[in-house]
Amino acid sequence: MVKVQWLGHASFRIDFAGKTVLIDPFITGNPLSPVKSIDELEKVDVIVVTHDHPDHFGDSVEIAKKFNSKIVAVFETANKAREAGAPECIGMNIGGTARIDNLLITLTPAFHSMSSNPSGVIVSDGETNIYHTGDTSLFSDMKLIGKLYKPTIALLPIGGFYTMGPREAAIATSLIKPKIVIPMHYNTWDLIRQEPEQFKRELRRVKVGRIKVVILKPGEVFEI
Repeated sequence: MVKVQWLGHASFRIDFAGKTVLIDPFITGNPLSPVKSIDELEKVDVIVVTHDHPDHFGDSVEIAKKFNSKIVAVFETANKAREAGAPECIGMNIGGTARIDNLLITLTPAFHSMSSNPSGVIVSDGETNIYHTGDTSLFSDMKLIGKLYKPTIALLPIGGFYTMGPREAAIATSLIKPKIVIPMHYNTWDLIRQEPEQFKRELRRVKVGRIKVVILKPGEVFEI
């Protein structure tokens, strides 16, 4: 069984392959987070950071210290975490794959501003592949990512302004062709306020076929 919990914004907890994985653990200062303090967390084995903006790098170092978690990120972002005191950091680059026991973590391209390369990530247990795009615009190579990694679940930003909006995210879904798509990175602040039902309407316009749309409230868990 795979459990995907939305922690608001672009932050997710994923439980599979006997591991608890946090992606972009933005808790402190996140108005949508159902977790108000890292003291409320239990076990965290792996933390993936897609880029070093504060709303994604977030509480990664503090969580890693508390649970002796591994942080996986682009090389420069991993170094930033290491310099801040994280106990174990795996610095990778785009296209690379790291194995942590039964988990495979692959970094993918993303188009966004930051002090080093932004990334998306594919997290896989060998059967279920979860694609978190990170903060990004729409780009045509999403089709290649979908073809190569065949995501079971895609986690896509729909907030607009800093990332794709609903229209672009719908086209991204048509390129990636996941079995399930979950929107993220919206309604945290007024600048990225969106109605997720608009994303569903845009998906109907581009005729993506039998792709299940799962709209989560912060704190909700989706299981497969």
